[in-house]
Amino acid sequence: MSDFSFAMLPGIETEEMVWLQELTKSYSAENKQRFLSVYQSRRKDPQTILICSLIGFVAVAGVQRFLLNQIAMGIIYIVTFGFCFVGTIIDAVNYRKLTWAYNKKEALASAALLGL
Repeated sequence: MSDFSFAMLPGIETEEMVWLQELTKSYSAENKQRFLSVYQSRRKDPQTILICSLIGFVAVAGVQRFLLNQIAMGIIYIVTFGFCFVGTIIDAVNYRKLTWAYNKKEALASAALLGL
């Protein structure tokens, strides 16, 4: 399995790809493939988070927080209309940072799940 397998993930950025390659550099080809399949099922696409953030302007605010497993923040966003839309604007601007933090946590969890 080549290091270019990570490039096939939708919406992956260079920083994430380099970090994943560094994380999996000592894995065998079989373990890399197992890791990739588990990580791919858990990973969130940054464009999905952006779209869900923008939905907060016309429908229910906080959907992006539920997708990122931040249930309490999602409920707060719903009750406060996305902090009167200020929080929704901030999330729409910082969607890549939010997604990267979630994906990094999920990559570590995927590696731990596989015992790698």
